Amino acid sequence: MPDHHRFTAMKRHDTKTGETDMAGMRTTRRTFLGSVAGGAAASALPLVAVHGQPRVTLRCGFWDHWVPAGNGALRELCAAWGARERVEVQVDFITSVGRQNELTIAAQAQSRSGHDILSFPTWFPAAYADQLVPVDDVMGRLIAQYGPVNNAAEYLAKRDGRWVAIPAVSGTQMKPSLGRIDLLKQHAGIDVREMWPAEDRAGPGAEQWTWDTFLAAAEKCHAAGVPFGLPMGTTSDAVDWVGALFASFGASMLDAEGRPTVRGNAKLRAAVEYMLRLARFLPQDVWAWDDASNNRAIQAGRSALIFNPPSAWAVARRDNMPGHDQHWTFPMPAGPEGRFVPYLPYFWGIWNFSRHQSAAKSLLEFLSQRESAEKQSATSAGYDIPPFLSMNDFTVWKTEGPPVGVVFNYPLKAHHNARASVAFAPAPPEIAVQAYTQGVNTKLIARIAQAGETIDQALAWAERELRTFARG
Repeated sequence: MPDHHRFTAMKRHDTKTGETDMAGMRTTRRTFLGSVAGGAAASALPLVAVHGQPRVTLRCGFWDHWVPAGNGALRELCAAWGARERVEVQVDFITSVGRQNELTIAAQAQSRSGHDILSFPTWFPAAYADQLVPVDDVMGRLIAQYGPVNNAAEYLAKRDGRWVAIPAVSGTQMKPSLGRIDLLKQHAGIDVREMWPAEDRAGPGAEQWTWDTFLAAAEKCHAAGVPFGLPMGTTSDAVDWVGALFASFGASMLDAEGRPTVRGNAKLRAAVEYMLRLARFLPQDVWAWDDASNNRAIQAGRSALIFNPPSAWAVARRDNMPGHDQHWTFPMPAGPEGRFVPYLPYFWGIWNFSRHQSAAKSLLEFLSQRESAEKQSATSAGYDIPPFLSMNDFTVWKTEGPPVGVVFNYPLKAHHNARASVAFAPAPPEIAVQAYTQGVNTKLIARIAQAGETIDQALAWAERELRTFARG
């Protein structure tokens, strides 16, 4: 895909109104540097040999976090590493508002100049793989230390068997269920806090948390005037949750080679038929919703459930909105093929024109250590998700509130029996991203529910669209 198209085809992260001021947790510089020094002494990071040599300046362009304290965490981490390694680390935070981060990536790739390290949104490592330094050595050490990363991060960050970027902590989110405890209990008879408590176990009824149960609850909440707020447009929240539902039905639309798998796909038809039943109980205007609409719906008490990271709750808490202490996070429902949760990550990549590649690798390995990852998650009120499954036990998810434990089930937990989902996987990312950006899965449903096409007509349209992407 040409450079001037590569960035315009990619998706933005959550751009909810007001999320740039979410309340964060503060740690003093003195306290933090002391804790990092202890963690660094115990780690086996490769050191940068700069002692007695001219001072190295490492330039980093990180994503400008919706949570202001998130920037502070990375700034302090970089300062601590730089002081230890005697490297000057220059840190810039690049906003995704107006897609400035994507424009910056494209401009630096074309000019082959700029930062040494950049934050890359979900699909960008694959798009710029030929200009990124392979990081198999760093990932090999991290995986040996912390175990595997989740499957979706590996799918997005590996090309031709090589790691081309490091899955980032800062900015990486998941989109599980975020429901109103009171409304779900009152209108659907479901106690989500009892079903999915803030503990490493599933509660009574968790095994029945399936799409069939979900459909019955959606009907009851719709009748009560608090329908589930599930966007059905082409923005990331919509494409992500429908992609996870399709995955739970085993309804892949593309295979690992990028070939359409629509024709004669009984699992896809079953997923489409389910979506048509569910759509009857959603707000009538969800087809035009953007990524802020679902947040506003649950914050205003107009919806009993959405699929979202903790940002909707955090803003409601910050602004002391009525019912903010009635939010609860829990896994998405399971389907015939299992439970999947939408995953929208960031990555850290090193340009192959960087003159300080060893220093860049060392810094990114440091930022990926458990102590550093926990700092990032804690300062973002639990928003940031580390890629390593062994790190899904940070204290922040136990202690955030009210209600205390509201985000405990936000990261993947062993008892969830869930996998991270990226819509249109397992197709090669350069093909999957085109289907993702066009929202082929949500448009498929809209053509039937809104435009009056038959299922067969809409499936035939989807196959034609997907074949076009594969040829391109």
